[in-house]
Amino acid sequence: MTGRHQKEIPVVFYRTVTGIEPVRDWLRGLPDSDRQAIGFDLATVQVGWPVGMPLCRSLGGGLWEVRSSLASRRAARLLFFVYEGRIGIVHGFIKKTQKMPREEIDLARKRMKEMTS
Repeated sequence: MTGRHQKEIPVVFYRTVTGIEPVRDWLRGLPDSDRQAIGFDLATVQVGWPVGMPLCRSLGGGLWEVRSSLASRRAARLLFFVYEGRIGIVHGFIKKTQKMPREEIDLARKRMKEMTS
């Protein structure tokens, strides 16, 4: 152990022009055990970035996914980007198919563009 403390990268959630934070709202609607699992995985990314598989995977164009395994064999995804020293969380969902749904990626890219422009 080196005694070195890694700095935590701040997280910013996507917010609509009316102040709604859809990802935070989605997280609040999950069971406590699911929120804790996702929170632990996000914290791992915050202190260990860059993080690769199996926890994180690039979706291209600066968009990444945090891959969380939940109770009852479910899988959650948090889609994010890193910009100006911050992690921008733009979308979250329970994954129901093997392939990443295109509409989920499109929504995340739209929100990412809003947050970086």
